[in-house]
Amino acid sequence: MVAGGTGAGADTAAGGKRVSWVDQHVTFTAAGLTVYGTFRHPATGPSVPGVLLIAGSGPTDRNGNNANYPGQIDTLKTLADWLSADGVASLRYDKLGSGKTGLGAYASNPNAIGIAPYEQEAAAALAFLAAQKDVDDSRLGVFGHSEGALFALLLATGNAGTVPPIHALGLFEPLPEPYLTLTAQQFDAQITAEKSSHSISASNANQAETLFAGTVAKLRATGTVQGYPPYGVGDVLNPTDATFLSQTDRFDPATLAAQLPRGTPVLVSCSDADIQISCAQVAHLRQGLAEAHAGVDYVRQHGVDHVLKVDASYSGNDYALALPFSPQLKAALAAFVRRSL
Repeated sequence: MVAGGTGAGADTAAGGKRVSWVDQHVTFTAAGLTVYGTFRHPATGPSVPGVLLIAGSGPTDRNGNNANYPGQIDTLKTLADWLSADGVASLRYDKLGSGKTGLGAYASNPNAIGIAPYEQEAAAALAFLAAQKDVDDSRLGVFGHSEGALFALLLATGNAGTVPPIHALGLFEPLPEPYLTLTAQQFDAQITAEKSSHSISASNANQAETLFAGTVAKLRATGTVQGYPPYGVGDVLNPTDATFLSQTDRFDPATLAAQLPRGTPVLVSCSDADIQISCAQVAHLRQGLAEAHAGVDYVRQHGVDHVLKVDASYSGNDYALALPFSPQLKAALAAFVRRSL
């Protein structure tokens, strides 16, 4: 349903014609929540392909902005702009814990939040998109950024329930391995950097690594974390995030990728300047795509950070700066949707 006003977007080319696009504020229900989103579609004309955009981890809203990073990141908003320039409608939404959606009834017990409400939001969002008169539901795509790629795969493989048929996937700087495996690798890299800068002693570093590994093992065995462990471990592994992490960790993205229907078109990106997910890690996911004989377009970007901005700082401190987004990915996306949607 419509939940507010609309705003006219800039005229862009679609199918060789000039088309005015509209950002329409919408709502749909899922997991006992009212979910708020933006449906970007042509103001007039025939139906067009539609793509669902799914945000990455943390309190990341429909535009790709994260409450933990002051300023505008705008990764998903930019993807929506690129898609409309290529004649494709899109839906992006404030997932649970972000934007206008917030925590809803989960606010009283955030420790109980697992994978299910996020799956239900994504499934309901795709159903909402497919039902719009401006969208050709025979040409639907799901594009996920970072953690969002996991949910794109869950939708496309039926693991998140029955959804309208998905005809193409975009996996941008995707979660490539089981969640806790990747988290452990990131923590080890952080400790290594701290040792190199002498901001942590060798003794404390060893204790931190041992504690992290033990906490992961217990989390996998019991689904729980006791308190907030020291040495920075509790910043990552804690009671609030334990249920979600233990449940998402059951899925290996490569295994999910291998379950895709044969020949599914998939656009995959990684970057040599992404400090959160490396191209070497994404290779694991690509193995699963190869097993499915997916039609893979692989974009290995250079000097692009995790939020898809041109940024070779290798620091993660510039995500909210007004930097240009990857021209390499923009061009690859345009070619991909022309062929696949």
